[in-house]
Amino acid sequence: MKMFKALTVSALLAATALPVAAQDMTTVNMINPLPRSTNFFPLVVGEALGYFAEEGIEVNLLPSDTSIPYVAFVQNGQADLAMLDPVETINAVLAGANINTVYEVMQNAPEAIGVLDTSAYDSVDDLVGTTVGLVSDRDRAFLQAALDAVGKSIDDVETVVLGESGPTLAAAIRDGQVSAISGAAPDWIALNANGINVRLITPEELLASPANTFAASVDMIEGKRAAMEGFLRAWSKGMYVAKVNPEMVAQALRKGVPAEWENEAAGQLFLDMSIGMNVSTTERLGDLQTGVWTALQPRLLSSGAIPQEVDVTSFLNDTYIAAANDFDRAEVEAEAAAWLEANK
Repeated sequence: MKMFKALTVSALLAATALPVAAQDMTTVNMINPLPRSTNFFPLVVGEALGYFAEEGIEVNLLPSDTSIPYVAFVQNGQADLAMLDPVETINAVLAGANINTVYEVMQNAPEAIGVLDTSAYDSVDDLVGTTVGLVSDRDRAFLQAALDAVGKSIDDVETVVLGESGPTLAAAIRDGQVSAISGAAPDWIALNANGINVRLITPEELLASPANTFAASVDMIEGKRAAMEGFLRAWSKGMYVAKVNPEMVAQALRKGVPAEWENEAAGQLFLDMSIGMNVSTTERLGDLQTGVWTALQPRLLSSGAIPQEVDVTSFLNDTYIAAANDFDRAEVEAEAAAWLEANK
């Protein structure tokens, strides 16, 4: 019986992984903030299950540690896809960049305002008159938006850039140098790894916001359609697995990005946060939310993050979304279960 089970698993895995011949593979160049990470688990899961290879796609991740705006890589043709946040997207469109947003990787904002779990600060409103830490200068815009949401401004607080070092962030908030930190999910993990439990006080209206959306050059939308559709379908499958088999996702990440799972508790916390951000809330995975993009712009405008509003229909393009969702859910569930059985 045991042998039959093993054969069944092997047969299913063999049936799921039918890579295209190497000479027929198409390279998709992508740039994102964290190349392979729990934060973007659909990539790691899709690779583990062979979904990108099955589509004839070889994913090439460009170096993310650069001072050059990611949109420039799309414009000059070095990247087929770049992850941009809404502020980057809107400012790029206003500056004349010939790009389209084609897929929402995250539909819940990864950014947040965090305070010590034991602190008396219960609202962003409570931070007025205090010093707030920024992980990087890019986090200033989110803090501006958070204060704006409660009728305050960035001038109502002092700010200091702390950097990404976990020990530095932990010391700053533990010793009271800052009342709160404006950062993102990886920063809460870094704090947790340094013994600091964080409570998030982000205004609710900022939570539902597209983030790390895929942008592509308008000039390559049709020319590379088959590769883009295959890439996004593989990404959607990786996302879908988290809904039905999160343990398979965790195991794929332990193998794919072991450094992030040296501390099992921190790795699991990172995954729990990442699932909440990555799994689409729309019926179609990765779908484009015109209403949300329209509604967030007055807030970005009032906080000074963008100079003016823009018609979202000028850059939101759902041309790939139907294909990205065209896969058999039951088949993916079976493949994920088989992979986990074979990789325990």
